[in-house]
Amino acid sequence: MTVDQDLDLRTHSALEVLEGLVQEVAQREVMPLFGVSSPRLKEDGSLVTAADTAVQAWLAKELRIRWPQFAMLGEEMPEAEQRVALQSAHGAWCLDPLDGTTNFVNRLPFFAVSLALLQDGGPALGVVYDPVRKECFKALRGQGAWLNGERLHPMSWSPALRRCVALVDFKRLKPHLAGRLGIDPPYGSQRNWGSCALEWCWLAAGRAQLSVHGGQKLWDYAAGSLILKEAGGIATTLDGHPLPYDDLVPSSTLVARSMDLYEAWRAWINHNAGWR
Repeated sequence: MTVDQDLDLRTHSALEVLEGLVQEVAQREVMPLFGVSSPRLKEDGSLVTAADTAVQAWLAKELRIRWPQFAMLGEEMPEAEQRVALQSAHGAWCLDPLDGTTNFVNRLPFFAVSLALLQDGGPALGVVYDPVRKECFKALRGQGAWLNGERLHPMSWSPALRRCVALVDFKRLKPHLAGRLGIDPPYGSQRNWGSCALEWCWLAAGRAQLSVHGGQKLWDYAAGSLILKEAGGIATTLDGHPLPYDDLVPSSTLVARSMDLYEAWRAWINHNAGWR
């Protein structure tokens, strides 16, 4: 089956097609291997499983059939091919076929398939699917974000920083900042679940209010950052710059569910953490 190549990817019809593809491959290739797939180590020390490679291969094929004008940038591709994909004039699919592979291998039920289309300097659409909970998060640039068809809204009010739940990945932060966050945090409680893509979506859904990470890769945040933005959230690098969507170098991320929270969160980072 093919879809008209001219189907405008800025429409809900196209987003529904992509949502269906992501859900199909996750249920078919990911869930049967949950907790039983033997991993191998990649050169960078991270894990990869048969589920990672199967999802990437299947989606690359299906997307090429439907929209051959777009390049494919998948996590499990050689870096040289990823760099070529980033230069595509029409745009590139940015895929993390299984975000949270360590969780997946150890039967921790927190992982997702993440797909974004990078166009005109950033993500034009994003889909993140959690096959355990059957939760599908999606967004269209400038049109909104949804969870299983229900629109995700901006926060109606901002709690004090001390009342917030923060998603903090300590191991990739500079030691001084990690230490200060551990000893005297400005938030009320801290979590880290091991899937960046899904954590972006849980922030968008209001299940946490803040996050900080020392180094996410492009496929970790391409889809999730759009979903968060369309739900009213704010995201930058630790030094306040826009997130980069044209580079494979890992980027720090500083995220909040509202501008008020973001300003308070960044002020604490800048004035109390000495991360520079």
